[in-house]
Amino acid sequence: MKLAEGIRRHGFRKWYERELLQSHAHLALTFLCLIGVFAAFEGITRFRSLADQAGDVAALLLCAATGLWALRRYLFLLSHAEAVANQADCPQCEAYGRLELLQSDADGQSVQVRCRRCQHVWRIDG
Repeated sequence: MKLAEGIRRHGFRKWYERELLQSHAHLALTFLCLIGVFAAFEGITRFRSLADQAGDVAALLLCAATGLWALRRYLFLLSHAEAVANQADCPQCEAYGRLELLQSDADGQSVQVRCRRCQHVWRIDG
């Protein structure tokens, strides 16, 4: 979800929480894919028909590719959420996450926000 849309729809704190939950779901998928890789590798080492071994190789490759994608997505979502969260402190009164969205750029990744406590305006780049 884009930064501006997420803040507008859910507020900053809920957006941040959802980003962390989504990133950790990808981490769980990475772990499950790792288990699938080990299981497929064990199936390859047992002597069976060529068709069974080909199926195990296909499962191994599929689990490995999905696991790498999920790990990459986990790291991206986590670093993006943390980069935005580091900018969510009001520079004037240091209130964290108490902000309202004023405007965003065309792609919705850079937003102008205002502190709800002191009304200070600053920009958060996603």
